[in-house]
Amino acid sequence: MTNGLKGRLVVVSNRVGDPRQGSAGGLAVAVGEALSSSGGLWFGWSGKIIEGGAKSETKQHRQSAGNITLATIDLSRDDYDSYYLGFSNRVIWPVFHYRLDLADLDAGFFEGYQRVNRVFAHRLMAELRPDDVIWIHDYHLIPLAAELRALGCTHRIGFFLHIPLPPPLILAAIPGHEWLIRSLFAYDLVGLQSHADVAHFARYVTTEANAEVLPDDHYRAFGRIVRASAYPIGIDVEQFRRLGEAEDSQKMLRMMREQYAQRELLVGVDRLDYSKGLPQRFKAFRLLLARYPENRRRATLVEIAPPTREDVEAYADIRRELEGLAGSINGEFGELDWMPIRYIHRAIARKRLPGLYRAGRVALVTPLRDGMNLVAKEYLASQDPDNPGVLVLSRFAGAAEQLSEALLVNPYDTVATAETIERALRMPLEERRERHRELLRKIRTYDVHWWWKTFLQDLANARRENH
Repeated sequence: MTNGLKGRLVVVSNRVGDPRQGSAGGLAVAVGEALSSSGGLWFGWSGKIIEGGAKSETKQHRQSAGNITLATIDLSRDDYDSYYLGFSNRVIWPVFHYRLDLADLDAGFFEGYQRVNRVFAHRLMAELRPDDVIWIHDYHLIPLAAELRALGCTHRIGFFLHIPLPPPLILAAIPGHEWLIRSLFAYDLVGLQSHADVAHFARYVTTEANAEVLPDDHYRAFGRIVRASAYPIGIDVEQFRRLGEAEDSQKMLRMMREQYAQRELLVGVDRLDYSKGLPQRFKAFRLLLARYPENRRRATLVEIAPPTREDVEAYADIRRELEGLAGSINGEFGELDWMPIRYIHRAIARKRLPGLYRAGRVALVTPLRDGMNLVAKEYLASQDPDNPGVLVLSRFAGAAEQLSEALLVNPYDTVATAETIERALRMPLEERRERHRELLRKIRTYDVHWWWKTFLQDLANARRENH
């Protein structure tokens, strides 16, 4: 298998994953395959923090993973606080997920974000070969190509944003938003999760930067031309189905079916993040039990919500709210032999997930905003085609553009969401089969292999007027 590039592939992301590990997440699996097809370099933060170190004090590490070189640098505490906790996760993350109320826009994190991207650029330049092709990932590193260009880098550079891109009026709330978007024009190709995100990009650059719209998703502004297109990320469907056939997954499936033999199981698997709509999901489930009492002692919601970004106060708030809701619903409706909600605040092993998904009659994937959401696709890949479950999916997840045969909901409307969950629980077998058949076809067609191959092919063919 080839990645379609003539030179070496260099991947840059905030965190570097080891693609050899079976528990590796979606990004590690995807870019690991692209890198290993011809060998390459993966560069990023090590995850280590130098306590008491000076700003921009870094230490570099190298290791090999097959034919991939993993190169990482440490960060000082000041840099971690301003670049990662600060601008990345207290400014960009909430604003890009439409949560201006949670954004800390006055805290002065901007300088640290710029500084760390500059450090990344200097360290990466020392690693580059003349024919390298660079693929940079996600919101932590938006300005990295601009910093590389300032150092004289003329390589092809692509960027993929894994989270949503908001509309111009929301984006404009960020101090320095003009600089952020201008930074994207240092790339040859910008990949976004959905066509809606591309439309937001186009509207911003034409109204705020007077960009000229060129054919085939190209835009000219700031003396450069960039292509911005949608590349909805997928999963490795066949690999995930094989994972579901393995003993760990089968053991999970048997256990769930034994434990919940008399129940209809609803499943949710989400990081504990305010973008995931978990309080709204719990409230919709409460309404389901209140309005459709036949589901009492019959329907159980299993919610797996492992912690994330616990250093950010907003995440402590969402945890307290969710625990309060789970306790309230269980206290109001629970019986000695039935608890409506099983809420687990820790991760379960990835190798067991397909079994959990397959046990679920309904999957609730109801974020308030999401770039894509691969849980929806993993749930579909795990189902028995002869007796599949039903996907209830937020219209505000990027996946909703592709997965139109799911039952789409507005998670802010808890009454309508409860009604849709009831519909999912009552859906006839033939309708479930028809919907699943088409959804499975889509996630197989646009899988993770399609994603990275298509992006890298388009990057290889990017227009070269900029160089």
